Amino acid sequence: MLNKYPMWKYLLVLVVLAVGILYATPNLYGRDPAIQISGTKGASADLSVLDQVNNTLAKNNITVKSSVFENGQVLVRFKNVEEQLKAQDILRVNLSEDYISAINMSPAQPEWLKALGGNPMKLGLDLSGGVHFTMEVDMVTALDNALETMEQDFKSDLRGEKLRYRSVRRVAGSDRLQVTMREATDKEAAERFLQSRYPLYNFIDDSSNDVAFYVNLSDQKFKEIRDYAIKQNETIIRNRINQLGVAEPNVQRQGAERIIVQLPGVQDTARAKEILGATATLEFREVDENADVRAAAQGRIPPGTEVINHKDGFPVVLKKRIILEGSHITGAQSGMDEYQRPQVSINLDSKGGAKMNAFTKRAIGKRMATVFIEYKPSGKKDASGKALPPIKVEEVINVATIQARLNNSFRITGIDNPAEAHNLSLLLRAGALVAPIQIVEERTVGPSLGQENIDAGMTAVGLGFAFVLAFMLAYYKGFGLVANLALAANLVLIVGVMSMIPGATLTLPGIAGIVLTVGMAVDANVLIFERIREELADGRSPQQAVHHGYDSAFSTIFDANITTLIAAIILFSVGTGPIAGFAVTLAIGIITSMFTAIVGTRAVINFCIGGKRVEKLSI
Repeated sequence: MLNKYPMWKYLLVLVVLAVGILYATPNLYGRDPAIQISGTKGASADLSVLDQVNNTLAKNNITVKSSVFENGQVLVRFKNVEEQLKAQDILRVNLSEDYISAINMSPAQPEWLKALGGNPMKLGLDLSGGVHFTMEVDMVTALDNALETMEQDFKSDLRGEKLRYRSVRRVAGSDRLQVTMREATDKEAAERFLQSRYPLYNFIDDSSNDVAFYVNLSDQKFKEIRDYAIKQNETIIRNRINQLGVAEPNVQRQGAERIIVQLPGVQDTARAKEILGATATLEFREVDENADVRAAAQGRIPPGTEVINHKDGFPVVLKKRIILEGSHITGAQSGMDEYQRPQVSINLDSKGGAKMNAFTKRAIGKRMATVFIEYKPSGKKDASGKALPPIKVEEVINVATIQARLNNSFRITGIDNPAEAHNLSLLLRAGALVAPIQIVEERTVGPSLGQENIDAGMTAVGLGFAFVLAFMLAYYKGFGLVANLALAANLVLIVGVMSMIPGATLTLPGIAGIVLTVGMAVDANVLIFERIREELADGRSPQQAVHHGYDSAFSTIFDANITTLIAAIILFSVGTGPIAGFAVTLAIGIITSMFTAIVGTRAVINFCIGGKRVEKLSI
């Protein structure tokens, strides 16, 4: 019999539509202003934190919509953004350094939907706004780091040129170095040599010492250091966001010392905030085997060494000379060692590998320490309201005896938990910050396009859709009604699929992609319906006309959609940002429109007329 589907095809259409409706439903519930609280360094919060948060907010007369503890985090919802921002200011002061709080816009779907994995699709900054961080680069530390590097480079270059020096050191309280040579002839040769290698530095004779001269940075070099610090930190922050899987972020420079970061839609903002503000890096230092640890702990430190505490509390005497810095790390992966302890596997660049190889070749049997360095916000501001530089915190996380020569790959242990190892590996992969950075402002932002523009755009889309529905109904009558049902189902499926894909974000170009697929779905039905009309005009029966109409139009529709799908895949492969967003919705829309326009409409028509005597079609 013509136009009869087996039962499994009807059930397939119903199941696909039911799944689409289920996962599109969370988008109807909106989002609540919220605050996320989680432990730092990968640790989890607990119920005591939930009680502390509730008590603190109650004391300050802040109304809470709900507060829950789940997945190692505390999530507090509020009725409006004003209450959310007040609560954030209070919690930032009252919570200890072991926890981090971040504002968020949390989905408000029911628990049963959340249990089934139903979450609203992420919206881009242009449509929904998001969370805004203003980050300030510590230029004082950037300059200190540049001078420290300059000191090490001078020593290395002078040794390589066999020019004997007594000292190369920074003059206390200034931004210049003093280079002291052994002989006056060495001084002249050293000055000429260094001037040729470092033309952007200023060289000044020391009038009180005939074997010494001063070196400081020119204005051009200082500007170069500042611009480099901003540019590199901006790149590294963007890398960190990409490592977190945040879709469609906005990272850009603001002024001389600030970077703006905007995260769209629903994100894990507590973790994002911790990773963005983290300035963690590693240094590898040689342990001074001959030092008296007790004497050093009391302040009697041997020349060329310093004392840094181990994370377990005891002091370790280390040589000041750095074997290797985190800037040479090109890759890092967290995992577990043979004793099921957290570890991070490190990969170095060629220069770092050469340094490590050269040191370990002559240091077999000696001990090497891994020093974890981070900068924590001071929480204080100067008289002008500018945040004071962050505080440098160093601790030894691992001391190991060198058993053999190391090259470009090795591993470090001594990490407390797998989550901390994962965070550390993420930071190391993204790169070490050139200078510390701290978050000086945190707030929510509205849609970048402006709500009026978005409303106007959505109104235009709605009107266009309504006119298409009206035309199809008026021109194709009963069959037009079926096509309209398929168009509605197509929209539901697109929203449902976008909601199910973790990294998919809907932006305004994405809406353009949806509108385009709606037009293509209508085009497919127009081809089918016109072919049915032609078959009827040729004298075929209604059942035969429907059967031949769908079969004849299928190859044309399939070819047109496949070529467009190929174009969408190419756009996604080579495009970024809005272009990729357009390609994603276009590709999803092509697949769902083919299903609804061909399989869906035929299932409805077959169900209505299949196996029945039909004298006339409403087309």
